[in-house]
Amino acid sequence: MALLTADRAVVSWDSEKSQWLVRIHVGEEVILRHWKGAKDAAPQTLQADAVKTAKDEGYELAADKVTVG
Repeated sequence: MALLTADRAVVSWDSEKSQWLVRIHVGEEVILRHWKGAKDAAPQTLQADAVKTAKDEGYELAADKVTVG
């Protein structure tokens, strides 16, 4: 089964849940997913986690399309 391609993703710290939040953008649709991780995680780690999360949801996402902010 081929994965759909996500346009981009944005990773940010969700202070209320004390977890990372990734917003995966696929056209007009935005998929929100949380994961636990160290608040001081390196940007490369967060990019890799976002790519894995997107893949788990059935989307292909290039690491260079992930913004950490």
